[in-house]
Amino acid sequence: MPTDMSARTAHAVALLKETSPETLDAFLELAGRFEATTLDPHSREAVILTVAAHNQCHLCIDMHEAKLAGLGPVPDPRRIEAVRRFTRQVLASSGAVSDGELAEFQAHGYTRRNALEVVLGIGAYTLSTFANRMTRAA
Repeated sequence: MPTDMSARTAHAVALLKETSPETLDAFLELAGRFEATTLDPHSREAVILTVAAHNQCHLCIDMHEAKLAGLGPVPDPRRIEAVRRFTRQVLASSGAVSDGELAEFQAHGYTRRNALEVVLGIGAYTLSTFANRMTRAA
């Protein structure tokens, strides 16, 4: 398996394209939609990293830690921790978060729309992490 990040990413994409181009296309579409959400870039990366850690996809962890670092300092670390915590709650409850958990998320400046955008990110990156693990790219 390649060791540098761009080669690792290209390898993962090539494996998925060869094995299931439909899955690759679906991921790219969902990831593009997630990138277009109203969540700020730091929050999107926090969602992705939370899913990657939950699903133990080391390729995604490495890739998105680098992307997050490239964004520069997090403007409000407490807000980013809130999106991480909310993402974990959504994963643990299969989306059935409590009113209190949703209110806590919103108390950090997020909206109900953002809550559903977290669900979109979870869906996109669950697809990616599962595929990476199944193709042995991770």
